[in-house]
Amino acid sequence: QLPVGSEMSLKVFDLLGREVATLVDGRMPAGAHQVEFNASGLSSGMYMYRLEANEGDISITKKLTLIK
Repeated sequence: QLPVGSEMSLKVFDLLGREVATLVDGRMPAGAHQVEFNASGLSSGMYMYRLEANEGDISITKKLTLIK
């Protein structure tokens, strides 16, 4: 949940640090949000995703396991 409206990005990376998907890149209003991730072009495996929001200085990086 975003506490205030913000420029936001949500990106997925492989374990070598290469960006494989951009899910959000732009201004989002305050509140809860949901994003669909079409991973049909990716192989099963480990990935990382990073959420960054300028207002509120939010930066979160977490692991993602994709199983097909």
